[in-house]
Amino acid sequence: MLQVDNLSTGYGRTQVLWDLSLKVDEGEFVALVGANGAGKTTLLRTISGVMKPWPGSGQITFDGKRIDTLDSNGIVNLGLSHIPESRKLFTAMSIRENLEMGAYPRRSWKERNKTMEEVFELFPRLRERSGQLARTLSGGEQQMLAMGRGLMSRPRMVIVDEPSNGLAPKIVTEVFEILQSMRSTGMTILLVEQNVRQTLQIADRAYVLENGRMALQGVCSMLRESDHVRKAYLGL
Repeated sequence: MLQVDNLSTGYGRTQVLWDLSLKVDEGEFVALVGANGAGKTTLLRTISGVMKPWPGSGQITFDGKRIDTLDSNGIVNLGLSHIPESRKLFTAMSIRENLEMGAYPRRSWKERNKTMEEVFELFPRLRERSGQLARTLSGGEQQMLAMGRGLMSRPRMVIVDEPSNGLAPKIVTEVFEILQSMRSTGMTILLVEQNVRQTLQIADRAYVLENGRMALQGVCSMLRESDHVRKAYLGL
């Protein structure tokens, strides 16, 4: 469904990603793990059109269509949703209004009420507080809202950036359970996470990104046994 081929990019003259390739098949749950500053967020921003690959560096395709030439709006309309790091909520708007903002593509807006009910089923606390301003929510509730907003466009695939960042351990466990619930519906997921231990327990495959380059890739059961992963990321 998603394929990245030989991608290089960066900020100004500073290169962040070098000749990077990955793929995600339909219905797969794929993780991208690595230390802070490895380039994980930069990759997601480039996939979703916020950044562009450097000229001549490669291409990105989604469902067979090239998307690295499109803006973010066009990419969302194709069915790819980006749930960003640090939530990026509209804090002066209510939960319901934030969710409606996620349904702005024309095909999604027509079904927004049905989709909102589905989101409320997944996140019951959001239903209870639907009129509450986003800025009054706890960190865990804000993450739920960010994930729910990402689902409002009725995507075929979601890319999720650091959903556990800054959350208490109990809430982290809940977020991972929600990701598994999303996966059980057939959603295709690309997850970026620093919590390598829990991520390798729930994903199908994973890529290990180090200093802007792919260091390892494989099924998660294999990576959990890798000496490099165990020493560098699992503390074993």
